[in-house]
Amino acid sequence: MLTNPSQALIRNSELFQQHKVLILNYEADTFASQCLESASHVTALAFDFNHHQTLLPYANSTLECYFGHQLPDALTTEKYDSVIIYFPKAKPLMGYLLQLAAQHLAIDGLLVIVGENKGGIKSIAKLTPEYFSTPIKQDNARHCLLYTCYLTQMSPPLSMTDWVSQYALDTPQGQLQICNLVGVFSEKRLDQGTELLLSHLPDALQGRVLDFGCGAGVISAALLKANPLLNIECIDINAMALESCRLTLAANNMQANVYPSDGFNQINGQFNGIISNPPFHDGLTSTTDIATQFVKHSASSLAPKGVWQIVANRHLPYSDTIATYFGSVNVLAENNKYKLYFHQR
Repeated sequence: MLTNPSQALIRNSELFQQHKVLILNYEADTFASQCLESASHVTALAFDFNHHQTLLPYANSTLECYFGHQLPDALTTEKYDSVIIYFPKAKPLMGYLLQLAAQHLAIDGLLVIVGENKGGIKSIAKLTPEYFSTPIKQDNARHCLLYTCYLTQMSPPLSMTDWVSQYALDTPQGQLQICNLVGVFSEKRLDQGTELLLSHLPDALQGRVLDFGCGAGVISAALLKANPLLNIECIDINAMALESCRLTLAANNMQANVYPSDGFNQINGQFNGIISNPPFHDGLTSTTDIATQFVKHSASSLAPKGVWQIVANRHLPYSDTIATYFGSVNVLAENNKYKLYFHQR
């Protein structure tokens, strides 16, 4: 089943007839494969690891699939006839995607932008840099808008430093340098949930520790500030978050194993600690399924005597799920917005 933006693209497939196409930030469907009915070759770059896993089984000699914040080094200078951008859920990411697209288009190359009406795409003309022509609306279908424009002049070289903000953050463990790329949640102060979590870290935490949904790496950096000997694994589904976490760790002279995982699917073995401010959104939608799956897999991934500690919004239905999979519910601390749940094997 194609998403609405992908259906809008299929309606306009004549735009990239026999083109060598690059697709950026695609969604959890197989449009990139179906695009080959018109295009001669497709390269697809996912910013969401779940979306990458959805498309990867369809990869072949004419469909290349990648996950990350940019294409592999071997394709840095590769040029395409057309670039398709799915308008991102995090609007600030659009500027980055536009510059990335420009790196891979020749002059007069075609840029196609598609997105849902409610997702911010109506502001595309204001977001498009001067090295592209003015976007023109080509279609309005499936509750989506589709725009096209052309690269009219060379864009500046893409430098990640232009898209990252670095700032000092005070935590109970000490001051940290946080690096945050566009499109990744971050505040220049410690948010209430993470502050509650870091204010009650277990004293005897040791061994292998999982930071689930690591984001920009605040929790991992704080854990390593408190105990540099921890063996921390930082996972996230978002490519920009993973790169932010790597940059944060490097800025603090710390090391951890940072890698993508769709839930617990890419995780092996058990952990002595699972410490998290877990995500509960899938795109723009809040969902309880993420919480349920997280607790379920946490229970089977926690080693004997292991510590499981998470912070969550009070309104989220964690208690029943925790009771189901851990046998009891322990609220270590709370405030008017968050609860800190704790379990030790």
